[in-house]
Amino acid sequence: MKLGAFDFHLLSDGFFALDGGQMFGVVPKTLWEKKMPADSRNRIRLGLNCVLVDTGSHKVMIETGIGDKLDARFADIYAIDHSALLPAELEKRGIGLADVDVVINSHLHFDHCGWNTRREGGRLMPTFPRARYFIQRGEWEHALNPTERDRASYIEEFFAAAESQTEFLQGDGEVVPGVRVEVTPGHTRHLQIVWIESQGERACFISDVVPTRAHLPYPWIMAFDLYPLETLASKKRLLPRLAAEDVLVVFPHDPQVPCARLAERDGKIVVRGVAP
Repeated sequence: MKLGAFDFHLLSDGFFALDGGQMFGVVPKTLWEKKMPADSRNRIRLGLNCVLVDTGSHKVMIETGIGDKLDARFADIYAIDHSALLPAELEKRGIGLADVDVVINSHLHFDHCGWNTRREGGRLMPTFPRARYFIQRGEWEHALNPTERDRASYIEEFFAAAESQTEFLQGDGEVVPGVRVEVTPGHTRHLQIVWIESQGERACFISDVVPTRAHLPYPWIMAFDLYPLETLASKKRLLPRLAAEDVLVVFPHDPQVPCARLAERDGKIVVRGVAP
């Protein structure tokens, strides 16, 4: 699609699954399962949604999916479905790995940075050989030294081999003209969302602040979030603005609706045209 003068590509790295209770935190299963049914292992199907923005001067990759460095046990636990692969999705659009100038990761959990690196000739190397990778310095440092609570979310081989091409940010800022990041704590301390703007049109890659459209209600917050009250504050600050300003919102893990515009109805934020 077009976003102003920019080409805006919604891409997929396939699907995976996580425990429904973890995905919805304090929300009872009797409520969340009406929106996202669980399988026999209590897992819900999730998308691995990424965005490629072609500004005319830069090709910007936002998130890189879960990648292909997965053993059989990992693939079984997370029900990996690679019916789509990010490099192949780029190739379908005539975009090679060397054509990407910029990679932005909202954070470094394994389902957001899997294609930052790839194996070639028995060694790990950056997947995008000409790209500058952008991440908050605090997120990088935490990813290398996680706590016991979130250690399973970080897999060093997914991102560390791209360090020589990585630029470390400290706070909000423009990455290239028309693309900027904003630190939005909650899921992790240094998570960054991505704003894209061209000719008055705007989109927001909201990352795991709102992983799926089912997470639009303010208290529907993942158990994975290290700082859930900060997630709540971030949602209350962001969502009414996104609805009022007609911003296209990209959900990183919605398996059916990767992006939507929002509306506010009776104090609730909903996907426009869809009943709450």
